Amino acid sequence: MVTRTDAPTRREQILKEAARLFAERGFHGVGVDEIGAAVGISGPGLYRHFAGKDAMLAELLVGISGQLLTGAKRRLAEADGDRVPSAVLDSLIEGHIDFALDDRPLITLHDRELDRLRESDRKLVRQLQRQYVELWVEVLREVYPTLPEPAARSAVHSVFGLLNSTPHLGRPGSLPGRGATAVLLHRMARGAFEAAADGG
Repeated sequence: MVTRTDAPTRREQILKEAARLFAERGFHGVGVDEIGAAVGISGPGLYRHFAGKDAMLAELLVGISGQLLTGAKRRLAEADGDRVPSAVLDSLIEGHIDFALDDRPLITLHDRELDRLRESDRKLVRQLQRQYVELWVEVLREVYPTLPEPAARSAVHSVFGLLNSTPHLGRPGSLPGRGATAVLLHRMARGAFEAAADGG
């Protein structure tokens, strides 16, 4: 979930295992004891880090939406000095592919459990996601200036659907390898945007 060079914190370990277990068995199919056992602490020990499972779910779903937006803004900032729109679009696609390949349980979790969040957390997730989409729309229209804004927004949502299909691509080991899969997804995303622009 977070790209780090140092060891993950206990809190991050808990979140990673919670995401995996929630994705595999559903939010209500997992107890705090099981999450604790997965990271080598007692179930009650989890309460030193989180108020409960609901808090873990909220941090996972709000957290990944925030991380995607922050990462996209960083990629834009890095390109600002010598901004080539098509290169920026490629960078955004690469960032989302990293998420889609490395955080597959979070995609499953979002699809299944978003409605379990408190209304305030769910609204925050949606707000962060809208900002993320609009950032992509802006870049996409720089690459394809004749693409109308509604069509650009639809194209972005469609490409997210394509990239976020990774949990359905088969069991680990059945894919051609991370590098080859990333290249394929990137080519398909750019092809989808090209098709949208041709239709616009």
